[in-house]
Formats: sequence, C-alpha cells, structure tokens
Amino acid sequence: MQYPYEGKEPKIDSSAYIAENAVVTGDVEIHKEVSIWYHTVIRGDVAPTIIEQGVNIQDQSLLHQSPDLPLHIKEGVTVGHQCMLHSCTINKGALIGMGSTVLDGAEIGEESFIGAGSLVTPGTVIPPKVLALGRPARVVRDLTEEDFKEMERIRRSYIEKGQYYKTIQQSEDSH
Repeated sequence: MQYPYEGKEPKIDSSAYIAENAVVTGDVEIHKEVSIWYHTVIRGDVAPTIIEQGVNIQDQSLLHQSPDLPLHIKEGVTVGHQCMLHSCTINKGALIGMGSTVLDGAEIGEESFIGAGSLVTPGTVIPPKVLALGRPARVVRDLTEEDFKEMERIRRSYIEKGQYYKTIQQSEDSH
C-alpha cells in the first residue's frame, strides 16, 4: 500500500516490485529493479528515504528516519529479513544480515557485510569490504572472493524473484 504524507508521495519506478502488504508512505524514492518484500514498512514522514537501483528489502523490515537525517540505501544493497534501518547510509553492494539494526548517522561501507542480528550504533562507520557483526557491531575480518560471490548471488536472486512476483501481481491486477 502506498500513502501520501503531507503532500509528499512515494516515487516508485515502474520496474520495482512492492509486495501487496508492504507499506510505503511519504517522501520515498524507489528506483529501478528494487524489490520490497512482504510486511515491510517504509515511512518517509520525517525525512527522505532514497532506495537506489537493484536493492532488495526483505520481509518484515522497517525503514524510518529522524528529523533532517535521511535514509539512503545505495545501488545493489541487500537488506535481510526483519532489519531496522534508521537515518543511516548503506553504501553500494553492502549486505545487512537478517535481524540487524543500523541506527542514526551510521554508515556501512561499500560491499561490506553486516552479520545477522548485529547492532550498528549511532554514528558508527563500517569500512568497505569487511565483515562486521555483534552488538555493538565490530569489524572481524576482510571479506573473501567467496563472500563477494555469495553476496552477488543473493542480490541477483532477489532481482529475479522480484521480477517474477511483479509479473504475477500484474497478471492478477489485469483480471
């Protein structure tokens, strides 16, 4: 479901897949080949949210902001099931593991992996191409070629799944 908020409506690319029971409201931009999965909530009612091309936001995730602190998810990011992202920046190709929380002013480096269940505290900067995990999240090692291949496999599979479900959704809408 999509809702305006105080005159601002979500801007969603026609190639994006938004599950029927996901909620997107307010100042939210969703770019090409993005997939937003079941029971996800994206509220752009405090500051802008920008979700760039090829991002997948998996089931039951929550995206929101604090005043004057936008949320920016850059190209090719994977956000696992039940994640909470709040006024942070997730750089290109990063993966946020299931059940993780990334808080205000935190920045996740390009192609980094945040392990499942992690807490990235406010203002924390995770460098590029590392595995960080824990509560609070700390860097534990550099990522390997195998890690990058797996992250790419997951990202690609969600683009494909999103396009598949979009076709089904469009077929149902036309009946």
